[in-house]
Amino acid sequence: MLLDAVFYLVNAVLLLFFWAVIIAAVLSLLIGFNVLDTRNRLVWTIADFFARVTEPVLRPVRQRLPNLGGIDISPLVVLLVVQALILLVNAIQGYMIRGGVYF
Repeated sequence: MLLDAVFYLVNAVLLLFFWAVIIAAVLSLLIGFNVLDTRNRLVWTIADFFARVTEPVLRPVRQRLPNLGGIDISPLVVLLVVQALILLVNAIQGYMIRGGVYF
């Protein structure tokens, strides 16, 4: 029972972070193309929140990726890694269930 809660919590956190990266990337594009104005306090607050949540993970990825001009593919790399982690957590849970470690 406790392990079910742990696996659920890990999956939920990974999924929330997955969506946070997508939202941060979309907000960045909308701000970059002047669709959203950061002088609006609500827009700035939302964009700042998502930047603060995702930037600690995106920054090291950006530093390791080659310079592609004005294209930032670090959100795509992070999304692939998060998706792989979700699959890994689900596989571990399946192996533990099939192995009889917990029911």
